[in-house]
Amino acid sequence: MTTPEEDVPASVRDNGWGRDVVLAVGLLGIGIGGLTAFLKAAPTSWAGLPVPPVAALGVLLLGAALAKWSIAPGRRGARSPRPLAAPAGYAPPPAVPDVGSEALDHAAVDADGFEHTVAALCARDGCTSVEVVGGAGDLGADVLATTADGRRVVLQCKHYSEDNRVGSQDLQRFGGTCFAVHGADVAVLVTTGSLTAPAAEYADTCGIVCVDGEALAAWTEQQAPPPWEARPSVPTRGASS
Repeated sequence: MTTPEEDVPASVRDNGWGRDVVLAVGLLGIGIGGLTAFLKAAPTSWAGLPVPPVAALGVLLLGAALAKWSIAPGRRGARSPRPLAAPAGYAPPPAVPDVGSEALDHAAVDADGFEHTVAALCARDGCTSVEVVGGAGDLGADVLATTADGRRVVLQCKHYSEDNRVGSQDLQRFGGTCFAVHGADVAVLVTTGSLTAPAAEYADTCGIVCVDGEALAAWTEQQAPPPWEARPSVPTRGASS
């Protein structure tokens, strides 16, 4: 045996509005049928009033009442919208790093944390899709970012003490991958220490922007532009050793 709700088409059962309309139309049909039977049996006038106009007015009032009842907000609970499914293959964009004052404290972090402070600087200065990618197999890239005008920035981070200097071998390893492997438009080496003269010379030849401890402090305090604005982004790629 089917229930009254099962007798209603599935397309109507799944829609609270359609169910109420069907019910209201059914009740209105019953009322009209009863009224028709009443008019056939009733005299043309009753108590001095013409029966047909009075009956028609009653049908209109009944219809209005049923319509109001069927659309009343209290008749149905609000349906929660179904969440939209993500398209196939969609990957959410990387979260933008925190750019609060603590996120820029280079002295309070270790080597891994330093990569995050540099990423925070990139995000603060308008880069998008900032990612910390340093680790085993990073091939010299610790942070990847995209500038507001669409340039790809590849940064290597060296968290060194003030008396520890970045040597030319470090620059050579980075220079061998930053452009050819990572597709950098701007390659940047950032260190809390300093660079040797051969390292600085190699970087200048290859078009790698170097940010030492003093320049890093100026960048952090916004007393100097971000490194991708320090020089033209097209490097001279002639040197490889």
